[in-house]
Amino acid sequence: MKCYVIPSPKGIDSLTLVERPEPTPGPRQVLVRVRATSLNYRDLLTIEAQYARSAPKPDLIPLSDGAGDVVAVGPGVSRVKVGDRVAGCFMQKWIGGNIDDAALGSAMGGAIDGMLTELAVLEEDGVVKLPAGMSFEQGATLPCAGLTAWHALVEIGNLKAGDIVQIQGTGGVSIFALQFAKMFGARVIGTSSSAAKAERLKKMGAEAVIDYKATPDWDKETLKLTGGRGADVTVEVGGAGTLPRSFLATRIGGRIAVIGLLSGMATLDPMPILRRNLRVQGLYVGSQQMFEAMNRAIEANGLAPVIDKVFPFADAQDAYRHLKSQNHFGKIVISHA
Repeated sequence: MKCYVIPSPKGIDSLTLVERPEPTPGPRQVLVRVRATSLNYRDLLTIEAQYARSAPKPDLIPLSDGAGDVVAVGPGVSRVKVGDRVAGCFMQKWIGGNIDDAALGSAMGGAIDGMLTELAVLEEDGVVKLPAGMSFEQGATLPCAGLTAWHALVEIGNLKAGDIVQIQGTGGVSIFALQFAKMFGARVIGTSSSAAKAERLKKMGAEAVIDYKATPDWDKETLKLTGGRGADVTVEVGGAGTLPRSFLATRIGGRIAVIGLLSGMATLDPMPILRRNLRVQGLYVGSQQMFEAMNRAIEANGLAPVIDKVFPFADAQDAYRHLKSQNHFGKIVISHA
């Protein structure tokens, strides 16, 4: 089989196409022919050796997110069968409940090999069936970005109709958060420095989009738009550069789901958390049970993931470069066909 590896995380050019023997599933494992994968910001950090997320071992197969069809099963498998269309779970050993060390040690494309390969052996409990009618390219967007947004809004945010959700930018998590929020009947306020992207957000249902470059104090604008109250739930993807404003843009007693670090790391003042009685919680994607609940909601509501561009398998490096350019709106996908 063909697969991509990172011999050493020295940048996008270090992504290397190699051939390896076809794997065989063991007990309670399945063999998936991967049809599509998608990229997340984490994948850029992994290949560029930034922060603590660089590739942890030589020749890591990258990318956590992929979808395909089951082509073989090992002994004892009962959850899926040959021919099933599935997506891999970001963490192969997080079925439900609280996250633990075993789950953290099973994160694909980081702790263990990922999905940028023709064939992947996954745990029986580490796959979920795709929503009916969803393409492999769409299904490949769900494991990280989709589930992260679902976890933020539903598990942490306890989202309900009429709530106000604050999103940031137009990456995969933020776009999914907008779609899920509208699905629940919530209102959405976004941020973007691109007028074209802001218009797309509005067409998707955002009631307002703040230009954070023209309005650096976007937290004050959010308060103005909400009659001084603030957002019920903030999906925080920026990190230290945006968290202080998220503290002030979120209502007293509101929830902030901390997901990313796009704006880097720094020391933060915790006083707004105390003064505003905020619930600030980090999250790391989600469990298999959350994934299945999300897929039921997606299927029931006919939600279609937003894909910015699909690259062929041979052009995987170009997909990474497109991600790094930050010109995308939604998800970047690699087709393995």
